[in-house]
Amino acid sequence: MKPHTAEWVAKAEGDGTTARREFDAQTNPNHDAVCFHAQQCAEKYLKARLVEAGETFPKTHDLSALLDLVLPFEPSWVTLREDLDRLTDLAVEVRYPGLTADRDDAAKALHMAEKLRHLARIALGLESEAP
Repeated sequence: MKPHTAEWVAKAEGDGTTARREFDAQTNPNHDAVCFHAQQCAEKYLKARLVEAGETFPKTHDLSALLDLVLPFEPSWVTLREDLDRLTDLAVEVRYPGLTADRDDAAKALHMAEKLRHLARIALGLESEAP
């Protein structure tokens, strides 16, 4: 794995760990933060896959746009589009007043991020299990 890819993976893992830790918090869990960090985990794994393939990408947080760039290398990932669109929406919507994530939203966000994480780790030649 390229060193720059490994940096993206480390950042993705950090966001995934933060999302899971906040989801598991016994008092006052911040479900908005779970959604945000789950999206960030997925985003960074998509970018890691692009870096490993030698591809460049624009500055974007739109998971579907990043997926479009990854599909030439990972065509089976097209099945993730609906989840990634929802994950992008959840992460953006809960950052501002008007919508607050609940535990169910946070659980869905974690699940969606974990699906992508699993596939990305396999594609990158890494163990796919949870940390």
